[in-house]
Amino acid sequence: MELQPEDLQRISELTLEHYNQRAGDFFEGTRDHDVSQNIVALLGHIEGGPPCAILDFGCGPGRDLKTFSALGHIAVGLDGAARFVEMARAYSGCEVWQQDFLRLDLPENRFDGVFANAALFHVASQELPRVLRDLYATLKPGGVLFTSNPHGRNDEGWNRGRYGVYYDPATWRSHVAAAGFAELGHYYRPPGLPREQQPWLASVWRKAHPANPGAGPG
Repeated sequence: MELQPEDLQRISELTLEHYNQRAGDFFEGTRDHDVSQNIVALLGHIEGGPPCAILDFGCGPGRDLKTFSALGHIAVGLDGAARFVEMARAYSGCEVWQQDFLRLDLPENRFDGVFANAALFHVASQELPRVLRDLYATLKPGGVLFTSNPHGRNDEGWNRGRYGVYYDPATWRSHVAAAGFAELGHYYRPPGLPREQQPWLASVWRKAHPANPGAGPG
């Protein structure tokens, strides 16, 4: 059943309120998480060396923004939760934009990479194609998109106060490919565990170069 505008607004408001109310606890609970595998996956596929322009999409309190900046990159954060935006600016010293994922206003051809770590699964499935097209447009030609989301059986709905969509790998990959991206690789996390103990699907994608326009959005 298609969600109406008021449904989508409620999803955004309640999910963001969940994070705003728990921002401090979230920061303390995630600040030491090791996502170096994901950062390496993004940076390793970007053509050219630092400084690269990186958009940390769903940056939360700024943990990964600080890492990207320390590595010599020009990192910009984006989050819908006001508390996270405030914390990320203070913690990372980076520019951070407050934008709802469903009302993005992104510059075209701005970034070498988009780091969407544990963020896009909060987008309702019917809105995902539009959001992916927005991310495609903000990347420079040849730019790289990294995503990591909890996978499942295409279940969608509320989970402990947050809205989420838990795609199976084939469905997720078909969505991103339909937005015009070419897959560079994927893997499951955390590393070194049996598949049933790896709840996260990470994938890396490239925006087409002008010399290969056929790979762009249809």
